[in-house]
Amino acid sequence: MDYPELVPGTLLRRYKRFLADVRLDDGREVVAHCPNTGSMRAVNVPGCRVWLAPSDNPARKLAWTWELIELPQPDGTLALASVHTGRANRLVEEALSDGRVSGLSGYAALRREAAVTVAGERKTRLDFRLEDPVRGTAFVEVKQVTLREADGHGYFPDAVSERGRRHLEALAALAGQGHRAVLLFCVAHEGIPDVAPAAHLDPAYAAILSRVAGAGVEVLAHGCEVERRHGRPVAIRLGGRLPVRLDGALQAAQ
Repeated sequence: MDYPELVPGTLLRRYKRFLADVRLDDGREVVAHCPNTGSMRAVNVPGCRVWLAPSDNPARKLAWTWELIELPQPDGTLALASVHTGRANRLVEEALSDGRVSGLSGYAALRREAAVTVAGERKTRLDFRLEDPVRGTAFVEVKQVTLREADGHGYFPDAVSERGRRHLEALAALAGQGHRAVLLFCVAHEGIPDVAPAAHLDPAYAAILSRVAGAGVEVLAHGCEVERRHGRPVAIRLGGRLPVRLDGALQAAQ
């Protein structure tokens, strides 16, 4: 996915969930749309450099969208993290269409937002449904990961997530019906080397993930690669496989 020409600035504050005050490098202070309704734990860091996408659409209330933040790492380097949660599905869709997601290539058709029924009556929407006359059906739910804790590892979720638990239960029900059911962590933070359930933030999610992973739900993680040109981010794509840690044990990427 290519970015429009991004504009750099410094994050002043994020507030009311959808708003962020940013001082651009030219000195102007602007209000940007924050396309992330979550806690943004560890990526809402005032004083860090951010990258905004401009818009000249007169129908928009805000002319700027917050896309990326540069976060200092323990080794003194800077890692880019995407705060735009809407980008994760697009990155995964591009990679699925190009056959770049390990184990999920070769399906004949891809559909977005697959509605499934759980426990006979409750409907849940999953991100993708892959179909093939030979391989059958695979359901894929995508979760963006940006939480890097002080121990250097990546975690999901970054707050209690009842919706995330419902998705896990839906995937487990589909696996029990004989379908492929896949949870795919899209790791949108260059400094995250692996992913684990955040039992310290949502122990119920961690327990359910461990259970459904043992009942046929496949758990994958892929990193993201940001392309830079003259120091400016110009594109982002889904990258290679990363390890997933369940029950505290690293599962080596295949």
